Amino acid sequence: MRDLLVTLIVFGSLPFIIRRPAIGILMWSWIGYMNPHRLSWGFAYSMPFAQIVAIATLIALPFSKDKLRMPWNALTVLWLLFVVWICITTALAIDPSLSKLSLEKALKIQLFAWLTVMLMQNEQRVRWLVWVIVLSLGFYGLKGGVWAYVTGAENRVWGPPGSFIEDNNALAMALLMVAPLMIFLVMRTADKRIKAGLIVLLVFTGLAILSSHSRGALLGMAAMLSFLLLKSRRKLATGFAIVLVVPVLLSFMPQSWFQRMETISNYQADYSALGRITAWEFAADLASKRITGGGFDCFVEANYRRFAPDISAEVDKRDGRFQDAHSIYFKVVGEQGFPGLILYLAIAFLSYRSGTWVRKRASKVPNMLWAGDLATMLQVSLIGFFVAGAFLGLPYFDLYFHLVALLVILKAMVQRELAAATQPATAAMPAGAGPSAAIETPAPTRSGSLIRQPRTR
Repeated sequence: MRDLLVTLIVFGSLPFIIRRPAIGILMWSWIGYMNPHRLSWGFAYSMPFAQIVAIATLIALPFSKDKLRMPWNALTVLWLLFVVWICITTALAIDPSLSKLSLEKALKIQLFAWLTVMLMQNEQRVRWLVWVIVLSLGFYGLKGGVWAYVTGAENRVWGPPGSFIEDNNALAMALLMVAPLMIFLVMRTADKRIKAGLIVLLVFTGLAILSSHSRGALLGMAAMLSFLLLKSRRKLATGFAIVLVVPVLLSFMPQSWFQRMETISNYQADYSALGRITAWEFAADLASKRITGGGFDCFVEANYRRFAPDISAEVDKRDGRFQDAHSIYFKVVGEQGFPGLILYLAIAFLSYRSGTWVRKRASKVPNMLWAGDLATMLQVSLIGFFVAGAFLGLPYFDLYFHLVALLVILKAMVQRELAAATQPATAAMPAGAGPSAAIETPAPTRSGSLIRQPRTR
């Protein structure tokens, strides 16, 4: 039944995608984040639904009535340079055939992040995209939170198999990043029932994050809550909510959870932590010997022994496990070299600065106040990603680049609104014409809406 339902939804959406490619962005996001086909057990489990939606979206682009606009600025230029650079490092990789497989995945993510920028530049589409992301990942927040409540959080929460977020640490990061978007919807939802549902979803998502037993996610959550309190317009209410909810969530955690979190400060006794530090040393050593790094998926035993024999000897003495980087920063420097890391960090910095720019400028435009609130929550999400990502290896995660895309969109929208506000209120009248010659301008319509507006006779 699940197989049939998911298949009908995906194939039923194709005619709408052909007419409105922006719907393709929403469908692609739903499939990418929720992975609904992975919840089935039959023929739909391995169906390439994301690829089908992507093809339909690309076919629809030449016939779209939407004006495709890419805002070019320092952020988008550096973003493009990063995409070019990962192609270069793949061509010069230690094992190009192995790296090409991951490059293909990365380029698909980049393509749809860029299409998101070009197709979703109006308020309604931005809000729908946020809803899709929240509900797609929120499903696992609710599912994991309920599971943790029922089992006493003794068992770790895992994501959908065969996806980016299958691992408990990856799922925790994704939930951590989506939680601020839930807060945005709570802030901007008028319906009290929907607002209450979002609050319940947020609480269970917080419980699921803790129940993942991810130490990186715990550090990311602490950083996010501190930043949220700092940037909140209602610091007293926000602080009260944090003080009220956090102890309640921690009360559900078993003793084994606290023992695991204690290893954050006592990492010398934890083989997993030591393995990560060794992988970081290998990444830095490899990048110092190869300006282009090792290419995607270079954290393998053969490369340890070839490029860092001293480090591989340490691994042999300890436990013989040659780990991945488990850090967005060291994974990028190992795979893309120091130039790749510089570009990656520049994108992160400028994305955060774009959020600050939007937050300050949006307050001057009454109909863009929502954009300021969303930009703030996107910054909170970025803080969680930057902190938790120091200990989790998902540098090319599609949700991160979707957040970057949303910040690019918000900045472009606010810039247009500010430019429009500085233009004269009425169009110039012909020479010699009196006030009666002024032409009344019709009220603006939702030209960018996904829903075709009814015609009036």
